[in-house]
Amino acid sequence: MANAVMNQAAVAVGLQDLRNEKVDFSALEDAFGPASLGIIVVKDLPSEFHALRHKLLSYSSALASLPQEELDKLESPASKWLVGWSCGKETLKDGRYDTLKGSYYVNCAPGFEEQQKAVAERYPSLPEYTAPNVWPAKELLPEFEETFRELCTLIIDIAALVARACDKYAEANIDGYKTGYLEHVVKTSVSTKARLLHYFPSPESPGEETSVEKNEDDWCATHLDHGCLTGLTSAMFVDETAHPPQTGPSFAPLEELEHSPDPKAGLYIHSRTGQVVKVGIPRDCLAFQTGEALEVITKGKFKAVPHFVRGAGAGAGAGIGGKVARNTLAVFTQPNLYEQVDAQRDFAAFAKEIVEKNH
Repeated sequence: MANAVMNQAAVAVGLQDLRNEKVDFSALEDAFGPASLGIIVVKDLPSEFHALRHKLLSYSSALASLPQEELDKLESPASKWLVGWSCGKETLKDGRYDTLKGSYYVNCAPGFEEQQKAVAERYPSLPEYTAPNVWPAKELLPEFEETFRELCTLIIDIAALVARACDKYAEANIDGYKTGYLEHVVKTSVSTKARLLHYFPSPESPGEETSVEKNEDDWCATHLDHGCLTGLTSAMFVDETAHPPQTGPSFAPLEELEHSPDPKAGLYIHSRTGQVVKVGIPRDCLAFQTGEALEVITKGKFKAVPHFVRGAGAGAGAGIGGKVARNTLAVFTQPNLYEQVDAQRDFAAFAKEIVEKNH
């Protein structure tokens, strides 16, 4: 892979335009089509989004700072570590275990708890989608669960509006497309999963030069999301030396750095032309990225994109404390396990193929 990296702004649409169904097909093609970066940014979000984002991403640092014995209680080996806390369980493309980020997974769809037992009985071989959630004790992280659920519900609601716009496009451009299918999937699924991420401050030696190629391996191997639309908050960068995360009654939202101290940190997408493109998500916006299920459902009209993430490199925080962490949230809207992705596979079969390949 070439190290030449472009910076490019994603296609942006207003929330009100989504609500009023005023998003042009050309904007969707530019965002998701065959020549696109596979990402769209939604702006003009409600004020509660900003407060929830700041609070939950602060909790990400607090969660990762818990004693190891408390983190062990939040692990779910039965779900293949795809529920609750996970660190060092995922392999990178060279076979090494990824210990540079911690993840906290939640089956976040409203209604999941009510259907969890029935879905688990129906799909006993897919515990990663059906295992019950694991939450930290309220005395450790007060209001963590409530904040998490509220933000995820808001993101799913906005994802449904993006899905509605995609449906309108698909109904006009794909023979036999089922009316309103993607919006139905996003609104009714109990398979939607959220991943709260904490990229630990880099352990590299200060001043060590790292190529994008190296950081791709070190931070998050290039991959495709396998759901429909992935909601992404902008990343929060925090100097944990100057502002150590607090737990228990002392918890408070952390002071967020105005921008990343490392200009190389962030989301990278492999474009259709073979270039590596760094895409920024403005702090006050929400991005949606295409996944493999969406590509199959739209018969290739909308494409899933290979992407990777890197955190702030060592030495990036020089002059501000030097211990900079990166926190973010991804919400993977995915079909119910019984929904058809194509003529041959329901999402259960489709997901099983992907998970076995990746884990």
